[in-house]
Amino acid sequence: MTVPAPPRDASPPGQPKKAAAAAWIGSALEYYDFFIYGSAAALIFPEVFFDDSDPATATLLSLATFGVAYAARPIGALFLGHVGDRLGRKKIMVFTLMLMGLSTFLIGCLPTRSQVGTLAPVLLVLCRVLQGISAAGEQASANSMTLEHAPPHRRGFFTSFTLSGTQGGQLLATLVFIPIAALPEEQLLSWGWRVPFWLSVAVAVVGWVIRRRLDETPAFEQQTAGEGVVKLPLVVLLREHWADVLRVVAGALIASVSTIFTVWALAYATGDAVGMSRSSMLWVGALANVVALAAIPLWAALSDRVGRRPVYLIGAVGSAVTMFLYLWAISTGSYPLTLFLGIVAFGVVYSAANGVWPSFYGEMFPTRVRLSGVAIGTQIGFAVAGFAVTFAARIAGPDGDDWTAVALFTAALCVPPVIAAVTARETHRVPTERLGERAVEEGAERPEKVTA
Repeated sequence: MTVPAPPRDASPPGQPKKAAAAAWIGSALEYYDFFIYGSAAALIFPEVFFDDSDPATATLLSLATFGVAYAARPIGALFLGHVGDRLGRKKIMVFTLMLMGLSTFLIGCLPTRSQVGTLAPVLLVLCRVLQGISAAGEQASANSMTLEHAPPHRRGFFTSFTLSGTQGGQLLATLVFIPIAALPEEQLLSWGWRVPFWLSVAVAVVGWVIRRRLDETPAFEQQTAGEGVVKLPLVVLLREHWADVLRVVAGALIASVSTIFTVWALAYATGDAVGMSRSSMLWVGALANVVALAAIPLWAALSDRVGRRPVYLIGAVGSAVTMFLYLWAISTGSYPLTLFLGIVAFGVVYSAANGVWPSFYGEMFPTRVRLSGVAIGTQIGFAVAGFAVTFAARIAGPDGDDWTAVALFTAALCVPPVIAAVTARETHRVPTERLGERAVEEGAERPEKVTA
């Protein structure tokens, strides 16, 4: 009698769920930290760290510090991708968690401009750089960990937990900032804004406990025991997989939708041009993220059935249209319309691309260079997306109210992701151990069970 044996890339029972949980909690911390900074950069930092005698310039400089972390991310990706492909995914996941928790806590301890002058924004930028280096390795290592632990026919679903963790962290950041933003102005600018940054320590401890107990992936262990790790993953990556790196760079520009929605639209809606309240606009982001928490795994599960490309294209093309509608809604001053279109644009449509890219990008590369490929490709693209907020502030005009220019700019940034998806191979049916092989045909059948 023969009994089904697991495919040779199978994880021990329970490990796929543990990997998904570890990815979720780590991403939640990383992006809780990242997005409380975004909220603070839009609402608080222009007055705390910059010269508030010129509000427009102070806001522009504050939003530029948001982009600084994205500029640091490609540098972090080069280092952390190399280490992760040589020493394993788990080590990077633990390191990035601790680095993000520390740098975020330190931001909450910084002196203000009124206390130490221009040294204050310098220290702020240094902490922001550390956040960027941490984020560079976090998603790529978590994506690789979950993809390599996942059942071959459910890779899209399991890897989506990295991005649902991102939305969870963004939701948590928004919910924390709602009562903080409602504080009296004096309390908000003196101590209130620091509290969300200090709270990151609690999430870091929980994430560390979960991640330290996680096993390394079977795919990485097989690579180590078989061919061995690559001495210079970057060299192999750029020699053999340069086209896919370019696709990931282009695809990662879709993150511009998130940064425009989260930071620029918030500053525009609460500024003098529109005048909506801080708390009400923070609720738009909170409810959109609640919807995204449900939408991301559903879109990812659909991609396990119909393929990565069609679902990703729904998100990329749809985001170009719905972001235009969302910014228009803000310009009307109608809060119900803004709330509805914000949920549709960010909670539903953008989630299609956001939930699929972890598996879509990761499946382009073989195990030996997967972490480097995803880290370097995404972080270069994310660097552009991070500064999209600064460009948006510039093209919005001296009064910051030219929303049509920002909408067209956002739509233009959705074009490269569409091109990347159209030219990429479909990989949702390719066996895990054969990902990245050029000989694998599109639509390859799922791996058959091995009999012993």
